[in-house]
Amino acid sequence: MEKTLVLIKPDAFANHHTGDIIQRYEQEGLRIVALKMLRMDDRLASIHYAEHIGRPYYEGLCTFMTSGPLVAMVLEGEDAIRRVRALNGKTNPAEAAEGTIRKAYALDGRRNAVHASDSPESAAREISIFFNQTEIYDG
Repeated sequence: MEKTLVLIKPDAFANHHTGDIIQRYEQEGLRIVALKMLRMDDRLASIHYAEHIGRPYYEGLCTFMTSGPLVAMVLEGEDAIRRVRALNGKTNPAEAAEGTIRKAYALDGRRNAVHASDSPESAAREISIFFNQTEIYDG
């Protein structure tokens, strides 16, 4: 079974879409194996978005991601990374397919409701940023 990190971003949390988004993942047969609410601080943002440091959008991204609570979770399932990314839809909600999470809940290309790991390597790195092994249920 493959694991992936999902972040329900501050915009979706503030607009009360957290439960609806979680329900969508569960309806697709993905299993929640870790879940927590937190507020990302500057240090955590710099670790999570390390590959974006120096890019023109980095400061705005960090300001947005530290602006309010978010929900971090680890989802597990067959081909979880690809399935979650397909369910999320394209980053820009105007380009996202009907029925995707971003089409339904994203505000724009930056405030786009959710983040998901894009590869097994990213998933392993990102999961370890937000969760330690005792917080992940592997039963």
